Amino acid sequence: MTSLHRKDLGLLALRTAVGGVLFAHGAQKLFGWFGGGGPEGTAQAMEQMGFEPGRRNALAAGLGEAGGGALLAAGLATPVAGSVVAGTMAGAIAVHYPAGFFAHGGGYEYPALLGACGLALAVSGPGCYSVDAVSGHALGRPWMGVLAFAASALGAVVVVSRRQDVVRRREARAADEAAHENGTGLS
Repeated sequence: MTSLHRKDLGLLALRTAVGGVLFAHGAQKLFGWFGGGGPEGTAQAMEQMGFEPGRRNALAAGLGEAGGGALLAAGLATPVAGSVVAGTMAGAIAVHYPAGFFAHGGGYEYPALLGACGLALAVSGPGCYSVDAVSGHALGRPWMGVLAFAASALGAVVVVSRRQDVVRRREARAADEAAHENGTGLS
């Protein structure tokens, strides 16, 4: 087996594993499959995490994960799919960041790894065992990846910033209510 085929088989294995995990995770949000909350449960969870409006953010996260994962697994529009995955995982990292790095403590280790894999696949390409290769990379042009990465990065910054504002407002409101209950607030 030549090194070229080994690389392509490795990319196929990585794409299908990462894409499959992401698809399953997104399907939990979109359809309630695999024990997930479905659209309603995910929307409520997103609201609690500070992603407002919850329904729209749940749909975006589910599509980013399930859609990006399915595209990665197939090796279709790989630069775009990987960029979408990386941007979607940035939102998940923002939620888990306060708990530190390691997943066992609720940290961001897992979404960081998935996002890094998506980004690496966007840059490396899908290999020859992919729909992109069969189609002559019609949907996998490098410039598409650059544009998709810029759009995903911008979208992630906007979504994460909005979430941070919501979380700050909630914390300030809770502090004001606690101060008022304790009689230490200003009247």
